[in-house]
Amino acid sequence: MSQKADAKSLLEIFESLDAERQRSLLHFAQYLHSQGGLVKKEIGVPRDIPRPESETVVGAIKRLKHTYPMVESMAVFSAASSLMTDHMVKGRDATEVINDMEKLFDDFYRQMLQDIE
Repeated sequence: MSQKADAKSLLEIFESLDAERQRSLLHFAQYLHSQGGLVKKEIGVPRDIPRPESETVVGAIKRLKHTYPMVESMAVFSAASSLMTDHMVKGRDATEVINDMEKLFDDFYRQMLQDIE
């Protein structure tokens, strides 16, 4: 199982317990955490995938997902979807939208780096 799947499973188990058992599980997790041996989370570096000269907004999202595989947050994809909607519904220029998407992914990546320090 992946770490993300493990975390989801743990949360589902926690939410299925009554309040007393939730406290016990939390105390056990705090005990394990206090025992040391913490591992610093490795984020990795973005992949160097050049931006094509004539790229669509959808293509940019796909490229940025591959460039920043460590950015899994639904918040970044929600914001990217909003930018795509600006382009498709409101007619916003594709180049501007792609520039904003690149900045968005980079900002999320930089925030992840700050969060682990």
